[in-house]
Amino acid sequence: MSFRRIDIDQYDEDAYTEDEILSEFESGLTPDQAEAASQTRSTDVRNLLTKGDMNGALLRALEDPPYGRNMDQAKSVSTHTVLDTLNVFRANDIATAIKSLGPDQRDLLMKYLYAGMAKPEQYNSGLTEVAGTGCIVRVMSDKRTVF
Repeated sequence: MSFRRIDIDQYDEDAYTEDEILSEFESGLTPDQAEAASQTRSTDVRNLLTKGDMNGALLRALEDPPYGRNMDQAKSVSTHTVLDTLNVFRANDIATAIKSLGPDQRDLLMKYLYAGMAKPEQYNSGLTEVAGTGCIVRVMSDKRTVF
């Protein structure tokens, strides 16, 4: 059964490695620089929240997300910053804040929301803690809607 040990992707010219896929998204920052930038952004967001500028805080939290490999700490800090910012909003104000975002910022916000749901032990998301992360994929691919 040695044929099962052959990596057939090596013969597929359309198969991309993780390095090839992620290289175009990397910012050129080292993981330490990205973490420092995330910490600075987090501090700026807290300062804006202290001043009562929730929309400005959300915009700042969504700036320059840390893409790339080995950026786990920077990604964690950024995710915490965005989710903590959203927790400050009253339920009635969230829709207005989201309407003020551009399409790319809305997509990025959704990425952070899913990142938070994917790690319920870290970001306090009770639904995925009970239902698992598969519920996210099932909901996204289900053609039936509730609204």
